[in-house]
Amino acid sequence: MLRCVKTQDDLTEDAAVTLPVRVRDLLPQDLPACTWSGSGTHLRHVERALERAGAGEVDYLAVCTPADLPVAIGGIDYQVVEGAGTLWQLAVLPALQGCGLGTLLVRAAEQRIRDRGLRGAALAVEEDNPRARALYERLGYVAYGREPDAWDEEAPDGSIRRHETMCVLLRKSL
Repeated sequence: MLRCVKTQDDLTEDAAVTLPVRVRDLLPQDLPACTWSGSGTHLRHVERALERAGAGEVDYLAVCTPADLPVAIGGIDYQVVEGAGTLWQLAVLPALQGCGLGTLLVRAAEQRIRDRGLRGAALAVEEDNPRARALYERLGYVAYGREPDAWDEEAPDGSIRRHETMCVLLRKSL
């Protein structure tokens, strides 16, 4: 059950919404409902990850509303770190950030990792994303290093540019 209280400005009232949610595998047919998570380029990466899920190399999860629409998604890659699952591409619908969906998604991912008999989880977060890093640290992840990362980003006009960043590496024993 998701209970979300969003505080508005001084001219409007606060809103509280309680909504049942469930975690399930993300499916290819969900991708049109996930445009909030990134560009077409990003969704093509997610589509390729779903192909890898069919081979058992990754799990890709969706937190869904009663209408079965994904409002948070993220992957677990079992090929990156031996003996651990690596969480990546975690995203929450922007309007629902801060409502606990990220926590629910990470906990569900950790359970999937444990279900495979693995005892560790790892992830990387951009240094300029302190809100996400604070969530991961609150959930027990500990920083152990940094490394550069890069990926292609699609601009609104469809042009592609290379995004280069520095990431903090975090891990957790499960």
